[in-house]
Amino acid sequence: MKNNSNAYKIKLGIFVSLGLLILFVIIFFIGSNQNLFSSKFKVSTNFRNVSGLQIGAQVRFSGIAVGTIESISIINDSTVNVIAMMDKNIKKFIKKDSRASISSEGVIGDKLLIISQGSSKVAEVEDGASIKSFEPVEFDEILASIKVTAENAEVITDELAAMLIDINEGEGTLGKLLNDEGVAKDMEKTMKNLRKGSKGLEENMEAAKSNFLLRGYFRKKEKEKEKAREEAEKEAEKLKE
Repeated sequence: MKNNSNAYKIKLGIFVSLGLLILFVIIFFIGSNQNLFSSKFKVSTNFRNVSGLQIGAQVRFSGIAVGTIESISIINDSTVNVIAMMDKNIKKFIKKDSRASISSEGVIGDKLLIISQGSSKVAEVEDGASIKSFEPVEFDEILASIKVTAENAEVITDELAAMLIDINEGEGTLGKLLNDEGVAKDMEKTMKNLRKGSKGLEENMEAAKSNFLLRGYFRKKEKEKEKAREEAEKEAEKLKE
């Protein structure tokens, strides 16, 4: 009977020891994931809307998880304060002009805080300092904008289709013009007359240049053009030098 009691105590001790070991391992992994065992520093930022960001969410810098959200509190009716707890080794990379924004892991994944890279010439952020933020774009607003665009495109497409049908059937002013053979012939005649007119104008200009009364005027114009061209070439050479 005594041996059975001792065996029971030994088994109970082993079971408790294994339970405590598993508990310590779980605490270690959770602490490592949440950066509980490393030196920390805090940074705060304000948003009008945190878009579902929660306490314990990841903080990322350059795509790397560097901390977690410690607290989220409402300051007033238009301001929500977010405090991020981050690994102190990252502090030297986060500058005073860095900005915070809220993003999501994937299209509909968990919300997380993104810290942007600041200017290399600016000093690093101080512990407990506040940085500026970008307001998140709501997914519902994007969907509403896409919906409005799609509706407008549908209306335009319907109107274009109706207009093309009218043109093909010869209805409306444009349809009559495109389908009327008489109008096409008149346009062809007009183009021929324009060509003849332009040809006659060129001939008259050549004749005017040959006229001794106007020859001096045209020579003067030619000299002015040549002078302007030479000045332009000189300016171009100066610019090259």
